[in-house]
Amino acid sequence: MSVQQNPRLRLAVCCSSNMNRSMEAHGFLKKRGFIVDSFGSGTQVKLPGPSVDKPNCYEFDKVPYDFIYKDLRNKDAALYTQNGLLNMLDRNRRIKEKPQKFQRAKEYFDVIICLEERVYDQVLDDMQTREQITGESVHLINIDIQDNHEEATIGALIVCNMCAKLEQTNDLDNEIDDVMAEFEEQHPKRNILHTICFY
Repeated sequence: MSVQQNPRLRLAVCCSSNMNRSMEAHGFLKKRGFIVDSFGSGTQVKLPGPSVDKPNCYEFDKVPYDFIYKDLRNKDAALYTQNGLLNMLDRNRRIKEKPQKFQRAKEYFDVIICLEERVYDQVLDDMQTREQITGESVHLINIDIQDNHEEATIGALIVCNMCAKLEQTNDLDNEIDDVMAEFEEQHPKRNILHTICFY
């Protein structure tokens, strides 16, 4: 008798600008065969600039990672190499074309993982104000990950482990609380939140 294979979950990971944390997790999950997409929830794509009051800002869904890479390289190759932005953008452009804004996404997901509570609140607000069409449920989860390269790598591992556990459930809706409780115990400082929304 063959073992029933669970259908793959449709996953989304969200951070503020769809640049560092969500893209690290996206790349990690994609390499491991998960069905995944990534988004930002902020008003625009923001990257550090030459000073705190001069960030580099770009529009979601319009400006490709490749353009941003070349733009920063032309502005100050030494600075953006040293702070890791060019390396990060080079990775991003190999994963997908451009940063996408969650609030404009038309796809349906089974699980949306936000990587900061402010992002979780923005996604939750969007889901609750959308016109409900299908009544399909989606699990919205938060795991706090600091926005730096090292933490993004650690965070991607945590997200990957969580997604693997969620895919192993026989009944996601009934078993997700147990998975969340286990992760809260393992990662007490990660501010793990969970709620159900509907499309």
